Amino acid sequence: METLLPFLPAFAVAFGILFVGASSPGPAVAMLMGLSLGQGRRTALIACTGIATGSATINILTILGVGLILSQMAWAMILLKILGAAYLAWLALGAFRKAIHPPPPPVAMERVMPAHRAFATGYLLQVTNPKAIAFWLAIAALGATEGAPLWVIALFVAGLWLTSFVCHAAWAVALSAAPVRSAYGYARGWIEGALGAFFLFAAVKLVTARV
Repeated sequence: METLLPFLPAFAVAFGILFVGASSPGPAVAMLMGLSLGQGRRTALIACTGIATGSATINILTILGVGLILSQMAWAMILLKILGAAYLAWLALGAFRKAIHPPPPPVAMERVMPAHRAFATGYLLQVTNPKAIAFWLAIAALGATEGAPLWVIALFVAGLWLTSFVCHAAWAVALSAAPVRSAYGYARGWIEGALGAFFLFAAVKLVTARV
């Protein structure tokens, strides 16, 4: 039976790249900020599972070669850019609405986002982002699973899923802490406005970036 040892060096590099990327602020962290402060820790953590599952989906597709094929099809990448920008714009619209009409303090909220919607929010944000595909293509270029048996590939995907979840969950836990939520209660209109501006900026940058 083939051992895991020959694959560990490439695994370490891939996990390191993902750790830095997933820990860095971006659209996913901005979305988690809004969910953590407005909906609470549970909703944000469910969204983290969606983000991690979206990452795993792209990871599997790149391993199968679909991501590489997609990157060579200009029309498909343009379509993906439009879908990703539209989704970010939709998130921006929702944030601007909350900025204009601030929701009640988190402790008084009655309507909590359903679990399936929180999961879908995180998942869609990840799989409609062409930059995420480019990121995973970079990891795929390491050839970490080249010639590996199925169990090693499954372990690689599971490990990357866990890394993505833990990195984003750390943001969700920190942003849903009591002092942060208390501060949000006083400045939620400004915070939602800033989130809306960020999502809108990300949408414009995405749709205007070169394929």
